Amino acid sequence: MDAPGTPFVIEVSPIIPPRLARLQDLASNLWYSWDRPTRELFERLHPGLWDAVGHNPKAFLKRVDQRRLDAASEDPSFLASFHRVLSAYDSYNDAPARRDSDAAAAAQERDLIAYFCAEFGFHESLPIYSGGLGILAGDHCKAASDLRLPLVAVGLLYRQGYFAQALDDAGNQHVTYADSDFYNLPLELVVDAQGDEVRVSVGLPGRDVSVRIWSARVGRVSLYLLDTDVPQNSDRDRIITYRLYGGDRVTRIEQEIVLGIGGVRALGVLGIVPTAWHMNEGHAAFLVLERARLCVESGLDFAAALELVAATNVFTTHTAVAAGHDHFDASMIADYFTGYCATARTDMETLLALGRTSDGDSFNMTALAVRGSRRHNGVSRIHGGVSSQMLRGLWPEIPAHENPIDHVTNGVHVPTFLAPEWYEVLERFLGHDWVRRLRHVEAWDDIDRVPDHIFWSTHQYLKTRMLELVRQRVKTQHQRSQGSETHLDRMLRLADAENPNVLTIGFGRRFATYKRAALLFQDLDRLRSIVADVQRPVVFIFAGRAHPADIPGQDVMRKIARVAQMPEFEGHVLLVEGYDLQLARQLVGGVDVWLNNPIYPLEASGTSGMKAAMNGVINLSVLDGWWGEGYRRGNGWAIKSSSAMADEARRDREDARTLYEILQDHVVPLYYTRGPHGYSREWINMARASMASILPRFNASRMVNEYAAKFYRPASKQGRHLAQDGFAAATALAAWKTRVRAAWSGVRLRRIDAPVTHVTYGANVAIDVAVTLNGLDPGDVIVELQMARSARETGHGEHHRYPLAHKGRIGDSSEYRYAIDFAPELCGRLEYRIRVYPAHTNLAHPFELGLMRWA
Repeated sequence: MDAPGTPFVIEVSPIIPPRLARLQDLASNLWYSWDRPTRELFERLHPGLWDAVGHNPKAFLKRVDQRRLDAASEDPSFLASFHRVLSAYDSYNDAPARRDSDAAAAAQERDLIAYFCAEFGFHESLPIYSGGLGILAGDHCKAASDLRLPLVAVGLLYRQGYFAQALDDAGNQHVTYADSDFYNLPLELVVDAQGDEVRVSVGLPGRDVSVRIWSARVGRVSLYLLDTDVPQNSDRDRIITYRLYGGDRVTRIEQEIVLGIGGVRALGVLGIVPTAWHMNEGHAAFLVLERARLCVESGLDFAAALELVAATNVFTTHTAVAAGHDHFDASMIADYFTGYCATARTDMETLLALGRTSDGDSFNMTALAVRGSRRHNGVSRIHGGVSSQMLRGLWPEIPAHENPIDHVTNGVHVPTFLAPEWYEVLERFLGHDWVRRLRHVEAWDDIDRVPDHIFWSTHQYLKTRMLELVRQRVKTQHQRSQGSETHLDRMLRLADAENPNVLTIGFGRRFATYKRAALLFQDLDRLRSIVADVQRPVVFIFAGRAHPADIPGQDVMRKIARVAQMPEFEGHVLLVEGYDLQLARQLVGGVDVWLNNPIYPLEASGTSGMKAAMNGVINLSVLDGWWGEGYRRGNGWAIKSSSAMADEARRDREDARTLYEILQDHVVPLYYTRGPHGYSREWINMARASMASILPRFNASRMVNEYAAKFYRPASKQGRHLAQDGFAAATALAAWKTRVRAAWSGVRLRRIDAPVTHVTYGANVAIDVAVTLNGLDPGDVIVELQMARSARETGHGEHHRYPLAHKGRIGDSSEYRYAIDFAPELCGRLEYRIRVYPAHTNLAHPFELGLMRWA
């Protein structure tokens, strides 16, 4: 019975003893999110409280008992651990950059990158992320810190963040939100020299919204988070930054205005002047407009301002699904940006054109981000190609495979996701400097030094820990549904931490329909035959969340729950609630096989399989996203997707059949081919090959260095060039593009020679064309011959490009002659085409205008 009366709450914070004063430093830097000894230090003070506060050091220090702190300050053992952690922390922050990194080169050139994203996932103690995009952004910041890349990050501070998930016994998802107390998070409110809050203002229709700024330390990287929940704002405006991906279209556009425009203003008021700006997804694309407006204030016209801004902007798209690209009605953009047009000295039609696509009149944020940047990329090789096709309408005259969409394949932050137990093994057998050789592929041949029994026992330990957490989560959700203990025992009989020798296959990710979490259940008879062998049992663990508005995604969870309750699958299929970073870390380190079967080619990259592989888990995945680059025979299993021409039902049926065949013919037999020591040597060899092939190639250090080399340094360099001499180059480039676009409709080219159809190898071929430039100068264009073997002979293009030389005007006509006399380098049936396109020394990509004419 509850006690009578009204409960009143008072929180008494302890006084940290002087000897332990720097615990505050450790609690205030998200370095703890990837440094296990730091987290263990706090846990050691009070394990129960550590779990109760969600592994949040700052909240922990406000609640831990004074007696425990006092005792720890006199405990030689604790003090020794404390000083070791502090020494590592100080060494990390003071260490020089590695000279062989592109990030170090960027630092030497005094570049500074501003990295904008709508969500950041560093650790469960800072709940401002929903899934893969946020975790990737967090890993990007952590790797930048490791590499000493000068980078600041900008995002939104959500009072509620994303939702917490509970599941009932029917698989129905129940959503709860909890308000965060920002003063218990690893954040500091940004104040000026007088101690007053630093604010910026963002204009919305009919009012100005006040935005305050919070800062967090991510190792050496500063993260600035914007917050509209301030008393000066109306109730409506206070909730703009309240919930991640919550609310209607109005909330969404206002969040993105605060992120893009407010983020630029926040860096400005803090005196931070980036040389390159990275928009990680289109949510931040309004920064293009704010940066252009500031340039107009400096004296540029809007077109020249866009050139300068775009030269220094980088844009990464993370989705291959059309619905993943934000768009707003043109009328809504007009409502929010009429005042902007006046201050930026442009008109609404010009602004709307920046976000227009060929498939409608809505304002597309991806289109704005692409047009407002000069370096754009997908997040895997396959996704780069898919994005080139999806966005081909932005460069309508350019073949999709040649348009300016590049790719940088994602990577994961090894110190965050590699289990400490594997760290110890790798240090023992690869040497203490193995981290410095992380990206040296040849160094990973030494993984064969790890004895089979140590490799196996390390994995089994991690598997035991994972099973303990899974059992705990399943028990909690079962008891909530008032299920019996007997039934719970049946459900968990194979997921037994005391007997981790059962083949365990994990699936953990967002339950978006294109990820096909329920593909395994296409043919229940086939699945039944796989799990029916009592001598070779199999457990499938599913975990993930669906957006509250994603009804089809929630239906997938209900289907998994129904199958899990069928008597023949009871205990073989588990649906675990509360998918978060803690559970994800345990799953990717503890299952035996990581399953991923999205619809090809809709998986942009995916990173969970990388995390699994680096922890000795073997991937079984569709050859999509990163696995299209990561798979090689012997390091996992590949589901080669069925023909793109197949209808949806046939595609799923064929992919499911392939999945069943791989499980029956390869995965289950290999796992249970046990030697005298109780494990499969062939299984361990494949797990070793997985670690050795994936760790050096799919880590976040490689990813960030690639961004620095391909995008950040060139963008910073070009921005400095365009800004010289009072922005002369930016102004000239904008004027040149205007002139070219105006003339281009009248540009033509035609053959004026008699085409030769047969030659012998080594013989020269002379080609002459006449080009009508419609008022352009010959130096404004490149005329080019593109030659390739016939696709009928090779199955793919093997392109060689040859420039034609300008030979002067043809008589008194308006045409110019271009010619080439060359010996083809290829033999066989060759196809060639002749084209003309604009050229300028200050273009970031030869085809950035999207203009081309063919003979």
